[in-house]
Amino acid sequence: MFEKILIANRGEIALRIQRACREMGIKTVVVHSEADREAKYVKLADESVCIGPAPSIKSYLHVPAIISAAEVTDSQAIHPGYGFLSENADFADRVEQSGFVFIGPRGDTIRQMGDKVAAKDAMIAAGVPCVPGSDGALPDDPAQIVKIAKKIGFPVIIKAAGGGGGRGMRVVHTEAALINSVNMTRTEAAAAFGNPTVYMEKFLEHPRHIEIQVLADEYGNAIYLGERDCSMQRRHQKIIEEAPAPGITDAQRKKIGEACAAACRRIGYRGAGTFEFLFENGEFYFIEMNTRVQVEHPVTEMITGIDIVQEQIRIAAGEKLRYTQDDVVLRGHAMECRINAEDPFTFVPSPGKIESYHPAGGPGIRIDSHIYQGYTVPPHYDSMVGKLISYGDTRDQAMARMRVALSEMAITGIKTNIPLHQELFMDGAFQKGGTTIHYLEERLSQLKKGDA
Repeated sequence: MFEKILIANRGEIALRIQRACREMGIKTVVVHSEADREAKYVKLADESVCIGPAPSIKSYLHVPAIISAAEVTDSQAIHPGYGFLSENADFADRVEQSGFVFIGPRGDTIRQMGDKVAAKDAMIAAGVPCVPGSDGALPDDPAQIVKIAKKIGFPVIIKAAGGGGGRGMRVVHTEAALINSVNMTRTEAAAAFGNPTVYMEKFLEHPRHIEIQVLADEYGNAIYLGERDCSMQRRHQKIIEEAPAPGITDAQRKKIGEACAAACRRIGYRGAGTFEFLFENGEFYFIEMNTRVQVEHPVTEMITGIDIVQEQIRIAAGEKLRYTQDDVVLRGHAMECRINAEDPFTFVPSPGKIESYHPAGGPGIRIDSHIYQGYTVPPHYDSMVGKLISYGDTRDQAMARMRVALSEMAITGIKTNIPLHQELFMDGAFQKGGTTIHYLEERLSQLKKGDA
């Protein structure tokens, strides 16, 4: 097992990884920007290294500085968390080439799954169901593009092969708008991702977003830890997640879970990962694989009792999976609210000093957050300041506990999206379960018009 791990991230995930390491008796090194000098996880670390000024490109994305920090602190492995460099194949390669262990998949695996066309091809070969679409990248010939669209059937969605985070996508409803949309997406993709390749898929009009959590080691063992419903989202950014997903049967879970585990074995996957699907009319359609720990991993931990971050570390250290599929038993229900420093309804970021902070508590409540009274939320990074998680024997109980927790949690000095979460946990459709990925934006539109 490792004696010292460098955490190449910030915010709540840096603290989450640090807690896992401390529980395992592993020393931690935290790298940080000048803006994060006063962060809780920096103060709690065994060692800390400032790697640059506030802008991410000069700190958390500055690979030479991170590698140098690992060298001077005699670290053995680097945990990338999520975001930043976590799905950067070149970074994973650089870490390994520098003599450290990258806590995650191999660079070539990240590269394959990061290219949406290559990932889809791999999933089709592995027997994972995919959205009907183009056979790889779209050709240059407009006539061929039109032919492909007609075969799939409108509406279609044009996606950047190197896209992610809801960027590089355009929905097309008519043949007349098709070619212009393809050209615009190619231009945007080249500018944003350095890769103009695009592909086409059938646009599902009323899908849910369901994802499967997996763990796999380097010895060919792979398991799935059930599913999460992440349909409550705005502009492709998740707001609320829950596990298990309402309305998914044991048979459906087993079928798609086994397909994902088999795909991991086929591509030689190593570590924690998540297969993301659109789910409509009882069918799953693969959209992408995240080759890292997810923001929403706590809800899976709550219903399985498995510490996903610790398992990542054990797998990276060369250990075999400690669990078989028979060991994975789903118990109860868990829900997670992403708490963001932003206006709850305009979503304008709200950085600044936290004047007071009263975290929620009670049975079945977990908070993953790095903030404290007097902490200043910097304006340079993602607005998420924590995650509020509830657990109950049933979904209704988990929702009731979340409502109580949201009413207790108080953060002053900045705006947060807690009022939005309170609205949603009183929403009849959400309480029933099974809302689609479009529901939140439709609901927000109603709230702007004054409709409760």
